[in-house]
Amino acid sequence: MDTLFEIHLAHAKSIPFENLDILLGKSISLELQDIEKKLVIGNRGGYCFEQNILFAHVLERLGFKLTRLAARVHYKTNKLLPRTHMSLLVECNGSFWIADVGFGGHGLLLPILLEDNQKSVHFGWQYRVLRQNQHWLLQLFENNSWTSLYSFSLEPQELVDYKIANYYVSTHPDSLFTKTLIVQSLSADLRKFLRNKSLTLINPYFTRTRQLNDNNELLEVLKQDFGLFFAPNTTFRYNED
Repeated sequence: MDTLFEIHLAHAKSIPFENLDILLGKSISLELQDIEKKLVIGNRGGYCFEQNILFAHVLERLGFKLTRLAARVHYKTNKLLPRTHMSLLVECNGSFWIADVGFGGHGLLLPILLEDNQKSVHFGWQYRVLRQNQHWLLQLFENNSWTSLYSFSLEPQELVDYKIANYYVSTHPDSLFTKTLIVQSLSADLRKFLRNKSLTLINPYFTRTRQLNDNNELLEVLKQDFGLFFAPNTTFRYNED
């Protein structure tokens, strides 16, 4: 249990959530060797499929039994979205835990026990899971109320399932990831959100937002705040509306 919690926290704090390759016109590979080259050797971030495929591989090499899941995102939307999020169900010490290092700044720092109305506090951030018939709902407590992050079933998923979802989120014009610059990171006391040229810092007690002036400042924030290094002339294609 200690190992599961420690490596979950280490991954969540160390590898940012980002979609920058899409905005550079690059395809997103879900092959393990490509993910390792990008996230580990290249010191880059990625989104849920890249992050949780890598994390699942680490867990299995350590001997954990797990199931790969597909989830439907509900955060800040009333639309019915396809199941385009990946999370993990990990068995440990006779219990089942949701492990997810790929939801970005609002995501889990630590695994959460799969038990109805189970609440868990991660360094001041409070989560719970609710059972809804054959589905489960992961929620975050913010602004004095429970906010739904995503829902999921326990049906096992295969890599081919994620390849279809990955193709949609990385290429379809309706996908948020093809038209919006998103970089997020989280730690025990601070969460950082970069959306286009708006940088927001959040902890359980305050929220601060500032607007970036130009592309040079954007590249500097990527380097200083998220540890992501790009050449000075790098430009990302996204809608600034």
